[in-house]
Formats: sequence, structure tokens, C-alpha cells
Amino acid sequence: MTVGEQGDSARRKHVLSVALTTFARYGYRKTSMDDVARAAEISRPGLYFLFSSKENLFRAAAVDALESDLATAAGVLEDAGRPLRDRLIEAFDLWTGRYVGAMASEVAVLIETNPGLLGPMVTDYPERFLAMVTSALPGARADDLARTLRSTAGGIKHEVATRAEFKARMTIAVDLLLYYDVGTP
Repeated sequence: MTVGEQGDSARRKHVLSVALTTFARYGYRKTSMDDVARAAEISRPGLYFLFSSKENLFRAAAVDALESDLATAAGVLEDAGRPLRDRLIEAFDLWTGRYVGAMASEVAVLIETNPGLLGPMVTDYPERFLAMVTSALPGARADDLARTLRSTAGGIKHEVATRAEFKARMTIAVDLLLYYDVGTP
């Protein structure tokens, strides 16, 4: 990769991060390309050079966030040197817990309320996360247990105000699962 390509890649990554936050703040419909360009501190033509439309920018920002979340969660779940309990709690905190709180929950709502723009990624990414959790769990009931944890995390996300509260409640859920089903206190 050339120096110019590295700069373009870093600029693109910055724009994607800023775009997701901007879309979350104002909503998809109310956010303009001018809003994103201003927030990213680039020109409007520069933004259009990177993304041909608001729809393409929104999709790219969502994919970037979801890919990053999945990659981080996968690294945590695959770390067999750590206790399963700790890996599960951290993975769910990364996948769901980070979307608790004011701006974070707006990002989650933004993604959930624009399924037409996002197409199959609305279901594909959660299924990929579920498959990773299932692989991390022992036993024949791993899929059922993973689905139960995912549902629990989704419910907790809507009941708590902070990420710390999410993590505390998810810790209880994981402890219950491991104690009663897997037999690992």
C-alpha cells in the first residue's frame, strides 16, 4: 500500500466513524452529506469522492462498525487461554453492551430502524455473532444456550442506562448459564 493509499484508507475510516455518529445524532433522513462532511472536516466533493451517495455512506458505515465489532468479539471468544465466563461476558459487552447509553443506543436504533437500507446485514451479522458464541460453548445444547444469551443481552440492553449496568447484568446471566447448564461455577 502506498503512502497515498494509506492516507485515503485512514481518511475513509475516519469518515465512516464520524458518519455513523452523525447519522445516529440526527437520524438517517435528517442527516445530509453536508452534515457528514462538516463533521469529518472534509469538503463535500471530497466526501462524494469517497462515497457516491448518502445510502452508500450509511451502508459502508454500518458494515465498518459491524465488522469491527465482530472481529473484536471473535478475538475474545477464541482466546482459549482465558476462562469461558470472562470471554462470554466480554464478547457480549463488545457486541451489545457498547450500544447502551445515549449515543450508543441511537446507533443501534439507527441500524435497527433502517433495514431496507441495510438489507440482509441486519440479520447476517447477528447470526455470525451467534455462530461464534455457539462455537465457544461446550456441549450439545450450545446453540440453544447461545440463543438464550443473545436474547438475554438484547433484553438487558433495553432495560439499563449504562454499559456498566449491562455488564453487571450480563455477568449474572453468564454465571447462571455456566453454573446450571455447563456445570462450571
